[in-house]
Order: sequence, then C-alpha cells, then structure tokens
Amino acid sequence: MKKNSYIGISFIVLLFGIWTVKELTERFKDSGLEKLAKVPSFELTDQNGKKISDKSYLGKVFVVEFFFANCLTICPVMNKNLVQVQDEFYGNLDFGIASITIDPEHDTPAFLKEHAKMLGVKHPNWHFLSGNSEYIMNLANKGFYIQAGKDAKAQGGFGHSGQFALIDKEGNIRSRKDKFGNPILFYDGLEQSGIDALKQDIKLLLKE
Repeated sequence: MKKNSYIGISFIVLLFGIWTVKELTERFKDSGLEKLAKVPSFELTDQNGKKISDKSYLGKVFVVEFFFANCLTICPVMNKNLVQVQDEFYGNLDFGIASITIDPEHDTPAFLKEHAKMLGVKHPNWHFLSGNSEYIMNLANKGFYIQAGKDAKAQGGFGHSGQFALIDKEGNIRSRKDKFGNPILFYDGLEQSGIDALKQDIKLLLKE
C-alpha cells in the first residue's frame, strides 16, 4: 500500500476518533441542572392495577404531578400541558410521568383508567397513581414538598400546587436556576413558559 494511502486511512481513523469522543462527551455531559434531593420512595397502584414505585422509574427521566380528577380549576390545565409534554417525548421509553391523585377515595384505579383515556394518554410510562390518602398527602407535603391537602373552601374540596417535579435517571429531583442563580425547585405546570422550560430540561437530562 502506498504511503499516501496509509496517511489517508490514518487521517480518517483520527477524525472518527475525535468525532466519537465528542459525541460521547456531548451525550453524557452534565446538564448543569441543580440536584435538589433524592426522590422520596413510594409505592402506589396505577390505572391498570399494577404496583408502581420510585424504583419503576429508575433509568428514566420523569415528571411528577399531584392532582385529582374532579378538579375543575387548575388540574385540567396541568393535565393538558402534560399531554403536550407526552407528545413531545412519545415513543421515548426513557421518559415517564407520574400523576398522583390526592383524592384516592374517588380516584380509584378503574376511574383513573377512564380519566387517562379521556385525556388522550398514550405513553406506556405515564402512570396515574392511587393509594392511601394519608400516605399520599405525606408524600406530597413531606416527600416532594409540593403543597396538597383537603380544603373545604376550595372547589372540589382540595387545594394543591400547580407545580411539577422533574426527576433524573438516577432518582434525583432536578431543576434549572433562575436569572439570579437560584434553583427554581419546581416547574410551573400552568404557564406555557414553564412547560417550555420543562421540555428543554427533560431533553438535557435524557442526554446525561
């Protein structure tokens, strides 16, 4: 083989090596999103009667919301926005959503299955979760620090936050920082700006 051929092949191998290192670096580099805490452990029952825990989501980037099906105020907006997120990552099995009801006495697995159909849920990793009421309230308020509780003055009898928690593949709650460098903690589930930020940061975590 001629010397020039050796040089040409060596150059191609070198370029391939540089490209591979760059690709791997880009794919697995840290997103820069703040690590807030480990996701609290939980085990609940989904709309198909299957036990789902925090371990079920290991290896996946997922979003957590607390809602209830009879809510006529912020929940329809939150769920509509999560359908938008679902559609963005439809087909990606490294992504998931956990929608945890704060009204489990009404929101049985069978009822949540119909609710999911009504919303247009298609992603296999979107689980609507129900269980013991006290357990879920503790999970929301003391586990995720997302406000939820019974409120006789609120429409539907419950008051809760419209925020979403974002969890990475290793089970860490993550968030971006605001313009002052402080973590935002949770994502606004009601405004399009919050949903856009959530989608952007899911993409970053999927690359980690």
